[in-house]
Amino acid sequence: MNPRRGAFVAGEKVQFTDRKGKKITDQLVPGGSTQTEHGLILHDDVIGAVEGTVITTVHAKREAQVNQVYPEKDKNKPWKSSRAIGGWEYAAMRPRLADYVLSMPRGAQIMYPKDIAQVIQLGDIRSGLRVLESGAGSGAMSLNLLDAVGESGHLTTIELRSEFARVAEANATLYYGEKPSWWRLLTGDFDSVATDLPEHWFDRIMLDMLDPWNRLEQAYQVIAPGGVLVCYVTTTTQMSRLAEALRAAGCWTEPQIQETLERTWKAQGLAVRPDHQMIGHTGFLVISRAMAPGFAALRKRERYSKDTVTDVDELTDEQREARLEELELRDISDHKLRKVLRDLNRQVGELNQLGEENS
Repeated sequence: MNPRRGAFVAGEKVQFTDRKGKKITDQLVPGGSTQTEHGLILHDDVIGAVEGTVITTVHAKREAQVNQVYPEKDKNKPWKSSRAIGGWEYAAMRPRLADYVLSMPRGAQIMYPKDIAQVIQLGDIRSGLRVLESGAGSGAMSLNLLDAVGESGHLTTIELRSEFARVAEANATLYYGEKPSWWRLLTGDFDSVATDLPEHWFDRIMLDMLDPWNRLEQAYQVIAPGGVLVCYVTTTTQMSRLAEALRAAGCWTEPQIQETLERTWKAQGLAVRPDHQMIGHTGFLVISRAMAPGFAALRKRERYSKDTVTDVDELTDEQREARLEELELRDISDHKLRKVLRDLNRQVGELNQLGEENS
């Protein structure tokens, strides 16, 4: 797959950005147009131009030049007349992969670029590797994995729902111009499909599903020793259950757990501050590595005086009182307590004295 350079051609995606930073991504079609809030962008004005060209919208009533592909698209929609006025400028660029992912048609919720970037980095996914992915969704993660491993690598994706698989395949085909030859897209449940995959063949596994803890046994059968497992889950209960399952299995290293928060900034002259909105929690990444067959993962020795498993409601009154003493984070000495009380009594006395004077 050769990267697209030079002038825009029909069939490829283009991102239009106005002076306010609003972005619109559309596919160029001869005789077609893109509806904006300020008139229409004629695709014939874009095809043949180079990246960075500024395109001006036209009046929507120039019917001879617009909607030649779908002339019935805006018929009988009088409420669009307020958007008919042209003269608004947009810069035309090829979308970055992150832009393409956020703008592409979706069948399922996609992973945000901030999480995808961490999967690629922490999962050590790079050129030439063999990667197994479960949960294609709309193809956001698949596209980035395909880019990371390149044509010298291989990606196998397992998607449970056939309609989601079609969405992911279509998005990848539109992005690359054809379906990548180094991608194998399979439909079915993970355990059934994975039984037909070669044993200990994959270098990396990426799981984006509701119950990854139920897939650990089969994942271990197809991952190579030392391979990296990356799981994406969205809730704390999923994250906790997965971490405990990884430890209980014995063949996975101690899980590394993290989330990423994203905040953009404004920098205009003296107005330098973070934006009012930010992308907070979207999901957790749980990363672990596969031990060699016959070897158990090394674990940190637990402090048995700190029981974090037993439910406190199941204890007797005496056991509960002892447990609360064990979990006490910071004790206070009698000397320190007397000092705190003296200081508080002094402050309360001064407050009462001021009240009497004011009255």
